[in-house]
Amino acid sequence: MNILEQIQLRLASAIKDSNLSQTEIARRLGVKHQQISCYVHGIKMPALDTLAKLCKILDEDTNYILCQDLPLE
Repeated sequence: MNILEQIQLRLASAIKDSNLSQTEIARRLGVKHQQISCYVHGIKMPALDTLAKLCKILDEDTNYILCQDLPLE
């Protein structure tokens, strides 16, 4: 699994594990709820500024989502 796939999995898991609906996350982020669904299903990745806001909303460590804990391949 490459790093991009790992990031997508971690992001999708954080969204699914949050106590927030995709609609609520989208409202707080200022995007349509379909955008959040795209992140969950790996169709799209958020821009870095959006990712930073999303991690804050989800109370998730950005370094974890970006796989900073994994060794370089």
